[in-house]
Amino acid sequence: MIEHIVLFQFEDSTTEAQKEEGARRLRHLIHELPGIIDIQAGQNYSTRSKGYSMALTVLFRSKEDHERYTPSPEHQAVVSYLKEIGLIDSLAVDFETSSEK
Repeated sequence: MIEHIVLFQFEDSTTEAQKEEGARRLRHLIHELPGIIDIQAGQNYSTRSKGYSMALTVLFRSKEDHERYTPSPEHQAVVSYLKEIGLIDSLAVDFETSSEK
């Protein structure tokens, strides 16, 4: 299995409602793309975030499922929305997990 973790940083003018809509759209990808076992997205509440205010975690069955996810039109539509509302930066980490989850 593959764990995909992304942190998002937005402009100060991006509203909480816009960020929550972005998180909702990300979570909805589980219904649109095969190979996603679990997906979570939400707003940060920690003071240790270094400016990253939203996070995403996605668990994929395989590297191939992850490789299909990134360029998919469904994923790219969400990325476009995040950029539209003021995405400044994102940081992603991907790693293989044990199959015991």
